[in-house]
Amino acid sequence: MLKSLKIENFRCFPSFEMKQLGRLNLIVGTNNSGKTSILEAIQLLIALPTNHAILSDITVDRSEYINENSDTHLAIRHLFYNHKIDEGDQISITGTDYAGKLEQIILKGQKDRQKSPELYILHWDDVENRVQNASLWLPISQDGILIIDSQRKANWEKSFSRLPPKTRFVNSSSFSSEQMIELFERIVITPEEDLVIESLKIIEPRIKRIANVSSGKYRYEGSHSGFIVQLTDELQRVPIGSMGDGMWRMLGLALAIVNAKDGVLLVDEIDTGLHFTVMSDMWKMLWETAKRLNVQIFATTHSNDCWQSLADIANAENPSEDGITIHRIEKGKPNSIVFTERQIAIAAERNIEVR
Repeated sequence: MLKSLKIENFRCFPSFEMKQLGRLNLIVGTNNSGKTSILEAIQLLIALPTNHAILSDITVDRSEYINENSDTHLAIRHLFYNHKIDEGDQISITGTDYAGKLEQIILKGQKDRQKSPELYILHWDDVENRVQNASLWLPISQDGILIIDSQRKANWEKSFSRLPPKTRFVNSSSFSSEQMIELFERIVITPEEDLVIESLKIIEPRIKRIANVSSGKYRYEGSHSGFIVQLTDELQRVPIGSMGDGMWRMLGLALAIVNAKDGVLLVDEIDTGLHFTVMSDMWKMLWETAKRLNVQIFATTHSNDCWQSLADIANAENPSEDGITIHRIEKGKPNSIVFTERQIAIAAERNIEVR
């Protein structure tokens, strides 16, 4: 579990540091202050050593790519501060865990007149003793474009499929139907399936069962398809899409956290689609599940209701080293402003703005 995070030359951050990280961390700040970039940095730090395809995921989500025939051209330069890669420029993302162990990812753009430019990715799993775990060299163009051909993409996906992912990233639009079905199939007939059902009851208490229907004559189609639910007072099956965006969002959050066991859950704009009346119960579900499955959570929000609902959970918890924090990001500042559990509770009680 990360205790601190340091980012250098990544996205909008020339240098930035977060300390006093807890098990549940809510990141607040104005638009374009770098909240989503922090989630991406954590994702790179944890996932990149084994999942090089994460570079594709991050750039594609930001529309920083061009498709040409069967190849994808990733504009890697946009990961670097000021959107350019000069010789010697490097991104450094360093994390410290609660045991004091340092881990670091370096993305370095190297240019040499004698050869083609390249992106050099280095992972140190013990920074102080300089123990190298993995490295990768990728050719890039003069203007910072990385080409992912079909063979390289297949190799990346094949190598990563052997290992369980350590991060789950839920963006503001949630998962696709296909992603949701894949996550659900991993936990069918397990205690985690019961947890997902209990999570859905936060929005609709009558839900009794949920199942995925990915094929067949009566498969519902659409962006929120693939799942049906049974209600306690209904005989017919109800498509989950008919129960609103909030239900889909809650299903995505529940599936993500139960599939992030012993890892990290990253959620962008966590309050998307959720009414303020269910947020306290949502936080309670995430907090209890995170403790049970050893998951560390990082989430972002613009919502006043969202952080004040988190205060209900923080107020109920005894202050602990691995507890709940709010981090305010201010553009141009090198450090986050940290609010501990006690400070969150006081801010909510006195109506002090933390965003």
